[in-house]
Amino acid sequence: MIYIIALLIFANAALLIYMKRKNDEEEAQLVEKIESGTELKKTMAMGLYYRFNFPRTEDSDGNKVFEKSTDLYIKQLPYEFEDFASAVILNKFGGELFSASRSSDYGIDFEHHTDEGLFLGQAEVMRHDLPFESVAILHSNIVKRDAKGGYLVTTGGFTRAAEEYAEGLSIQLIDGVKLVEYWLESMNHQIHADEQNIISGELV
Repeated sequence: MIYIIALLIFANAALLIYMKRKNDEEEAQLVEKIESGTELKKTMAMGLYYRFNFPRTEDSDGNKVFEKSTDLYIKQLPYEFEDFASAVILNKFGGELFSASRSSDYGIDFEHHTDEGLFLGQAEVMRHDLPFESVAILHSNIVKRDAKGGYLVTTGGFTRAAEEYAEGLSIQLIDGVKLVEYWLESMNHQIHADEQNIISGELV
């Protein structure tokens, strides 16, 4: 009887592991397909802009509220994009990350501490290309803080002047498409991490 119960428990565990792996494989395949499509990445970048800059209106009391829409949409404020962008950077590069004060960040939204040193980050919800002034502000803070470099993250893109200004300044320009790529990578890593946890649990 004990052997039958043990066999049933083992069979159920094996079935659960199989179903979990199958689901993870399907998710990984979906991520891989999305990663290969530039058009999809551009659409997702546009979606991020809309998510963190969702239209707002005033209610009867004069308060700012999001416009009515389907519940399928995620509606957030522009400053919340800073947390999203910094989380993507942390998942991509590791280290430790701290959000800057929103009241006096002087153009800096997060600090990224790595083995190489301090990197400063600025995140902007934009549908236009960021100008070189954004790069100049970030570079000024890097020099002032004696940081190793920085990240300029946006849902949009960068002007030619911004790209030229950033050359040789240890500033990584992360446009909407690149941000989506990093985001998808972090999702894929999480899927594989979950799979490894299941395998480890199976062996214990």
